[in-house]
Amino acid sequence: MKTVVVVGNPKQNSRTRQAGILLATPLDSADPEVLEVSDLGPGLLGWGDPGVQAAVETVAGADLVVFASPTFKATYSGLLKLFLDQFATAEGLNGVTAVPLMLGAGPTHALAPELLLKPVLVELGATTPAPGLYLRDTTFATDGTAQAYAQRWKPVITATVAAQNSR
Repeated sequence: MKTVVVVGNPKQNSRTRQAGILLATPLDSADPEVLEVSDLGPGLLGWGDPGVQAAVETVAGADLVVFASPTFKATYSGLLKLFLDQFATAEGLNGVTAVPLMLGAGPTHALAPELLLKPVLVELGATTPAPGLYLRDTTFATDGTAQAYAQRWKPVITATVAAQNSR
């Protein structure tokens, strides 16, 4: 299984990246590939940039993608939105099993991954068989929430990946 973590945080090597890897690792026995959207730079502001196109192809060719974002203004980052805009509607993520993940400071925005990020991924053609996950940015590394989520949803996610691959 090819797993990619898409990090939509403008800050390099962020807690968002750490959380994405923390979640992806128990879902797949191999180390996930990590795509820092901030590495794509100004190419995200237009169409046809070769680096952005290569990143889109990497994500579209994955079996499982964890889309990780910090919570900004009650939703996912604009940086992640710029990247998602590069995918074709209804087909850009066709065949990809996606997990929406967001980090935030408190429980106020706990439904943001489910209500805001997941619908965009579905609109782009991804299959999202598990609920979105929201983690506290100060406790995610030690509170066991990501591991519990992975344990609970891994059978569903891996079955979905297998079904997608058998088409």
